[in-house]
Amino acid sequence: MQATTRGQSGGGSNMSIDPNRVILTGENPFIRLSVTDGGPITTNASFWRIALSPGGPGHVLYVKSEFTKGRWRIYSDNIAMARWLQTTVQGMLNTETADTTIPVIDADFSRSGDVRDFWTETLITHDEEIALTWHDMGDPLLVHTQPNETPGRPYGVCTLLIPALGARLTHNGVQADGQAFATQRDGRPFSTCALAFSESWTAAR
Repeated sequence: MQATTRGQSGGGSNMSIDPNRVILTGENPFIRLSVTDGGPITTNASFWRIALSPGGPGHVLYVKSEFTKGRWRIYSDNIAMARWLQTTVQGMLNTETADTTIPVIDADFSRSGDVRDFWTETLITHDEEIALTWHDMGDPLLVHTQPNETPGRPYGVCTLLIPALGARLTHNGVQADGQAFATQRDGRPFSTCALAFSESWTAAR
């Protein structure tokens, strides 16, 4: 009985603990739409659902599209978390979003769908409704990197990426221009749009 309990609690020699400090865990689906394959990104959206971070839990959308007139806009239900992400992981992923003078718009968030078919994240403000939808899912990829493994990336990540060959973003019922396009990631089929679940980011101790 004791041996079984140790195995169930992760004490077996076939398991290891990441030595780095966990700074957040949650989800980070993204949408990058273009009118032509390889053309300029017309809609760039980074969505976060955070369960744990120094700024607390919550949701945030960083988005730039024609409806934002080509400028970054931020929607969140936790401004402290949104700002913390700008100064850490999100700001590293896209330096344009690191600007903490961008106003944060209060929003309520919800989700729907089944990842086998489609997934939709929706936010509502006093005068806006934005919906991000992913569909035509591909095979998932499990990615694990270490802090400072790549120059300019001080954080590590473990995440499940699910490429979506179809995606759209609507603002007050109007669909943004562009579409998802198939790509590759380390030789595996991927897309310019993807769900990112079970995502944890780390920093070196």
